[in-house]
Amino acid sequence: MARQKGVLKYVGTLGDVRHFKIKGQEGYFAGMVGGPSGEQVLSAPEFERTRENMNEFGACAKAGKSVRTGLSQIVKQMSDTQVAGRLTAIMKKINLEDQTEARGYRKIEITTQRNYLVGFEFDKNTSLNGIFNAPYSVTHDPARNTADFVIPAFNPANLINAPAGATHFRLIHTLSVVSDFAYNAVTNSYDPIDTAQNEVSDVQFSTFLDLYAPATATTITTTLPNGITPSTDVTVLQGIGIEFYQKVGSNYYLFATGNCLKIEDAF
Repeated sequence: MARQKGVLKYVGTLGDVRHFKIKGQEGYFAGMVGGPSGEQVLSAPEFERTRENMNEFGACAKAGKSVRTGLSQIVKQMSDTQVAGRLTAIMKKINLEDQTEARGYRKIEITTQRNYLVGFEFDKNTSLNGIFNAPYSVTHDPARNTADFVIPAFNPANLINAPAGATHFRLIHTLSVVSDFAYNAVTNSYDPIDTAQNEVSDVQFSTFLDLYAPATATTITTTLPNGITPSTDVTVLQGIGIEFYQKVGSNYYLFATGNCLKIEDAF
């Protein structure tokens, strides 16, 4: 691949040479036009392995999106720009664990590989363990539809690394459901096995807490809506997090940075 260094700056194809920009790189780049057509990739025998990989990769992206959709209420302010790709990569690891289905049609059986998601940080640059150092515990009931995030009394000034300018914070407790995914020969695509429960969630917050005053003991309880009892084909993700605010008058303004969320448990 060549880099274009002259004064002529354009993108697109000229003859057999394609000119383009690369995000994060200075200058313009050029490369030869070539490669198989889309029709060849989708039908030619020599691209069978490519089609298998494409099929499973799309499924992994779907499963990762279900995790994000279930937490859509808060995930935007908690995530880095690569969270979708990182979740897809985890789902691919789970996909590769399936030793029963043929390549290209392997399940994403999260229920048997939940450990891959435990500890996942939605922002890899802002770890909850580096921000929130107060003691806590998490529990859930045997039916998997109710859980508690229990925080004993503590001094935030000593145990929270808040961004400059923040005056208050809220603790967050989430339950979200993600289904196993399997190939559906009728739709010719991967679908959640339990479509009704996939992406169901509950997100609860503490009250606004002063960063410079002792915090009393707090328990944040989350309960999946509509009396749902999770089926054997789904995993319940229990998340905990923190978000920061600046109080001006009687209003609280959410910070764009410093907020974090992680999957504490999966069951």
